[in-house]
Amino acid sequence: MLTPTQAYLVLKTNKVPSKKIVWVTLDDGYLNNYTAVYPVIKQLNAKVTINMITGFSQNQGMLTLQDLKTMKKSGLVTISSHTVHHEELNTLTAEQQKQELVASKAWLDRNLKQNTNMICYPVGRYNDATAILASQAGYKLGLTTTPGFASASQGLFALHRLRVTPGMSNYSFSHLVSTY
Repeated sequence: MLTPTQAYLVLKTNKVPSKKIVWVTLDDGYLNNYTAVYPVIKQLNAKVTINMITGFSQNQGMLTLQDLKTMKKSGLVTISSHTVHHEELNTLTAEQQKQELVASKAWLDRNLKQNTNMICYPVGRYNDATAILASQAGYKLGLTTTPGFASASQGLFALHRLRVTPGMSNYSFSHLVSTY
């Protein structure tokens, strides 16, 4: 299982660390990432990336800063940006987008003592300005919700993902993965 840094290296160099790779990302930063997912990944010694809405860290039902620190310290969880307010970036002005991108990265970098290198666009929505602004803010990767496997040919700021939804059956999951 990949971290954002490993995914970046795979996409830039086309060198995969093993025969089969997967990058598991969880959006928003819900508390169940800590209460339900974290125990499982510790048991499996698996890695995941949580895309955190930084402005929601004090909201009920969301991950707290302490939760994020605990999971990051394990080495199994990477925390990436999902902006400050989870607004669809393509509906914002360039200046508003810049504020969302920069403030979220700054909060994560400062509070988790890291260099956040990935942005996950809220609802997967972005526009031409978004990739430029994300790069200027210091990100190296941008995730969308466009269905498919991520590849360098999409551009590092327009990466596709397969969306696994709550309650998805094993059959549906298998079909989703085998379709792409």
